[in-house]
Amino acid sequence: MNITLESITAARENWSLSATGVFDEGIHLVSGDVGSGKTTLALAMSGLLPLSSGGVVTAGIRTRMLAFQFPEYHITGMDLESECRTWNLEPSEILPAAGLGRHAKQNPLRLSRGELKRLVLTCILAKEYDLLILDEPFSSLDCAGKERLCSALSGRMKGITVMFTHEQAFFPRVDRIWELHEGTLYDRGR
Repeated sequence: MNITLESITAARENWSLSATGVFDEGIHLVSGDVGSGKTTLALAMSGLLPLSSGGVVTAGIRTRMLAFQFPEYHITGMDLESECRTWNLEPSEILPAAGLGRHAKQNPLRLSRGELKRLVLTCILAKEYDLLILDEPFSSLDCAGKERLCSALSGRMKGITVMFTHEQAFFPRVDRIWELHEGTLYDRGR
């Protein structure tokens, strides 16, 4: 199972992204400054961004998930209980795991952004995906939330996880490090 970036480029106005590389099973950390192209590359890898050239080729990937930086993009339920059900998950298991067990009937958009991020990540990590792309998964989380996320990600035994972040202090076990610098992807090794 892998995803291969075959000399891809994505361009807009005075900026461009170029990337070549193979992401195989395991956890990949893609770091870079704000504006370096992390979200653009995440969108390209997930097939949601038209490329100027090159291609994204997947082998053995049947299921995929792109988790956006802002959790509001993922919300479709009118309350936390129905939100869990939209993910095909049992609210009595997910809500306590997200630290929201007493809020089943609350509107998800009335939660703090950190609480909402915890809910969305708990739902995402309760399922298995061959390709899991996380765009800034640590944003809006406090230190305890970041540690819980690292623990959950380190426990993923199958599939490809690609984590795009400019986080500096909290990381799960990582198999490969990549860096985006001035719109170019560099493989920094294991």
